[in-house]
Amino acid sequence: MLASSMICGAAFAALGAGQAVAQTAPADTQVEEIVVTGSLFRRTDTETPSPVTVMTAETLQAAGITTATDAIRSISADGAGSIGTGFQSGFSAGGSAVSLRGLGVSSTLVLVDGLRSTNFPLNDDGRNAYVDLNSIPFSLIDRIEVLKDGASSSYGADAIGGVVNLKLKKQFVGVKGSAQIGESDRGDAEHKRADITLGYGDYAESGWNVYVNAEYQKDGRVSNHSRGFPYNTQDLSSIGGVDNNTADSALTTATPNAVVTRVTQTDLNNPLAGGAGAPLTNQYQSLNLNCANGTYTVTTGAAQGTGCKWDLVDYYRQIQPLQKRYAFNGRLSFRLSENIEGYATGSYSKSYVSIKGQPTAVRQTQPFGGAPSLASSNPGIVLPVYVCNSGVNCATAVDRRLNPNNPYAAAYAGDPSNGAARLYYLFGDIPLGSERDNEVIRGTIGFNGSFGDDWNWRVEAVGARDNLSLTQHGLLNIAALSNAINTGAYNFVNPSQNTQAVRDAISPDKTTPSHSSLMAIDASITKKLWALPGGDMMLAVGAQARKEVLENNNQNVRLDTYGLSTASAFGKHTVKAAFFELAAPVHDTLELNVSGRYDDYSEGFSHFSPKFAAKWTPIRQFAIRGTYSKGFRAPTFAESGPRSQYAGFVTSTPPVAFQTAHGGTTNPYAQAYSLGRGVAGNPNLKPEKSRSFTTGVIAEPTKWLSMTVDYYNVKKSDLIVAGPDVSKAFAAYYAAGNQTAGCAAVAAVGQGYSCNVIDAPDPLFPLAQPRVLIINVPYVNANYSTTSGVDFAATAKVPVTEDIRWTSRVEVTHVLKYNLHTGTAVQKYAGTLGPYDLSSGNGTPDWKGNWQNTVSFGDRYTLSATAYYVGKIKSVASDQRADMSCVTGNQYNTGNQAMGAKFCNIKQFINVDLNATAEIREGLQVFGNVGNIFDEKAPIAPGAYASAPNFLTTFHYAGLIGRTFKMGVRFQY
Repeated sequence: MLASSMICGAAFAALGAGQAVAQTAPADTQVEEIVVTGSLFRRTDTETPSPVTVMTAETLQAAGITTATDAIRSISADGAGSIGTGFQSGFSAGGSAVSLRGLGVSSTLVLVDGLRSTNFPLNDDGRNAYVDLNSIPFSLIDRIEVLKDGASSSYGADAIGGVVNLKLKKQFVGVKGSAQIGESDRGDAEHKRADITLGYGDYAESGWNVYVNAEYQKDGRVSNHSRGFPYNTQDLSSIGGVDNNTADSALTTATPNAVVTRVTQTDLNNPLAGGAGAPLTNQYQSLNLNCANGTYTVTTGAAQGTGCKWDLVDYYRQIQPLQKRYAFNGRLSFRLSENIEGYATGSYSKSYVSIKGQPTAVRQTQPFGGAPSLASSNPGIVLPVYVCNSGVNCATAVDRRLNPNNPYAAAYAGDPSNGAARLYYLFGDIPLGSERDNEVIRGTIGFNGSFGDDWNWRVEAVGARDNLSLTQHGLLNIAALSNAINTGAYNFVNPSQNTQAVRDAISPDKTTPSHSSLMAIDASITKKLWALPGGDMMLAVGAQARKEVLENNNQNVRLDTYGLSTASAFGKHTVKAAFFELAAPVHDTLELNVSGRYDDYSEGFSHFSPKFAAKWTPIRQFAIRGTYSKGFRAPTFAESGPRSQYAGFVTSTPPVAFQTAHGGTTNPYAQAYSLGRGVAGNPNLKPEKSRSFTTGVIAEPTKWLSMTVDYYNVKKSDLIVAGPDVSKAFAAYYAAGNQTAGCAAVAAVGQGYSCNVIDAPDPLFPLAQPRVLIINVPYVNANYSTTSGVDFAATAKVPVTEDIRWTSRVEVTHVLKYNLHTGTAVQKYAGTLGPYDLSSGNGTPDWKGNWQNTVSFGDRYTLSATAYYVGKIKSVASDQRADMSCVTGNQYNTGNQAMGAKFCNIKQFINVDLNATAEIREGLQVFGNVGNIFDEKAPIAPGAYASAPNFLTTFHYAGLIGRTFKMGVRFQY
């Protein structure tokens, strides 16, 4: 941390020193007109009334960035709800998305060359729609423009937080490509990348150009084990934290070494009919004590015996999945006449993600929507006394035999109802994971031209389809598991002896196809109206029609598999829109802009979105700008489709009184667990509405230095929320003290709230209140949120000598406020882990920024250092606990205030990437990159998602992977 702080400080010092010597630097002479995101007009001034961050191919190259995902998610305005491929346990694991202003991926619009693309078929958190950034070809990106302002007046729904517009190359002549290899300094995180572009046709001379492009990238796995403590365990006792790894101390924690205890069996044909209540003995027996990590023995309490030590996170979890991507792209540009141009593009991309996880435990709740009798945890799956070939009526079958997996079988051969063995087991011989093949096919065609002296027009059409094939491995088929137990086919004593056929029968692969598609046509026309003192007054009008379809299929439609999601979403609609923009340079110092858009949805709702913007430049070196806009977010198909449903699960901790009643936190039953919220689509939802304004200044005190400071304020109302009072329902259930009164208390919270699934009684404390596993909640329009903050950006281009030039760019966002208003209560998220329910639960850092410094030596050599900063995050989340005290409200706190204080904050994180290039001859360049050069470690974050123990995947990912090395070559002829 000290080294990275020193390099940042040195960069600031050098920048300040440069101010004294570079005031005579020549101004940029580039005057090319471009269309800046958020406007329909071409302009030479990219400093628009709206705040826009621009990342060019050159700045991305200098940072060593090689994917659109890394480029977009590196910006400081990307906040809460952002999705990276490192988050592997969400509904849309394997996808990647940006969340501007922390308002969620559904409130950020992603465009490619100003046109929409189709959404990823799986909805984040079972409901949020977004474009998968992995599907965008990086090698063709010319520039990325990030509009950090509401833009529904130009683009319609979903642009509440802002717009990301990826602009690709329009023409190319020659041959251009690159190749790159790399890995981490631990010898993993293998990285391979290559791309090539071939182009022909001088557009200026011949009136046409065509190019084709291909790219490939592979990134290897990184295991939790390889990164060591504290990223590979849930046991933080060595540093004064809680030992949440019960696999080395509790016999009722499932591990690959099966443990049993004797219970009754009420239905000898059904392994799911283990008797409710306490076991018939407090002695628990391990079926296999061949323990690679040693043993432990419990001599007190209700579960006594000897078991094998395991740390399941260390053994099975991974930080980075295996990822492969390839894409093919092409574009034809042509001139039909002196005043008419056209183009056509086509692209195909495929992304493959392979995720590995902790194997499935034998004790499971029923699938969401399934009968409680299907649960293997309620009252508990058992091994019977007798097995037989048919698996039916084995206690009386002719070919019956004592169950070799049941150590009580011989003693209770004459009393099989009292000799069943309740089973605790993790299927270590059946790997758990998923494979996600996602292909995106996209094509566009467009024409633009002019007529008369001042009329310009354009017509563009886009079609896209996203096909996703999701294959799940290692999940248990309910009927096959029961059959394998009743026939004795599966060997629980020595799982290594099981045949692959038996494993495949118990856990068949489940492959589910889903798809989304979009077709749209946009048209607009612009005209100069009359001359004003500051220039020509311009008017643009346009229209759009688009059709969107989603078929996100239920992976567990037959309700036959434990642990497999039943989330699904279906829908289609047609959207028609008309829009306008009026630009009025009323004075050479004052620019005004008014725009608006009316959208009509086939579901039956419509919305008008206006926007007003102004920029005042009293002197050339200084300008004041501001915007005011209204926008909306249409309900996603997952939220509004009558056939849509999902059960979301969020890590929740029972109250201290419940833990005490169950013997304390050493009992796995009393620890944090996944609470489900069952919700169905609501066709009566209204769109979310937004009001946003920005105000800021642009300063250019010298010709080589420019700066912007902007304040933003966004209010979203009529929020579409799934059970806004679920925390009240959760608290009400446990406050009641027993199941019947608890479920009545949940129902009293409001319409749509009810108990869906109650857990089996705690085997160790069967008379204590059981856990609530799933609470039914409604989708409703409720509440409102407000967020505000400040963006700062600066660019300095300092000619140090005649041959040496220093370019420095800095971008920082400070979140002043992010509050959710729920009736009379206010949940405050800024600088905390809230909103914990959103995506990966990584919170809202109140400071986030990046700083790139590049030194160019003539035209042949460059050296760049890019620093990324994330401020400290208070380890509380007000959507989980009303208590915001860092000591008592800590996500890791279990009543021990000293512990709460110790893990009060997740520390700030700074990592620096170093990138160097050298042109060894004209058209041939070699480069090298050292990522996270100082090998800064991700700050410890106890209380984070169980799938990412003790760390945040969204903001600290570089600190998990560690130092990386990449080298490659670029060529262009």
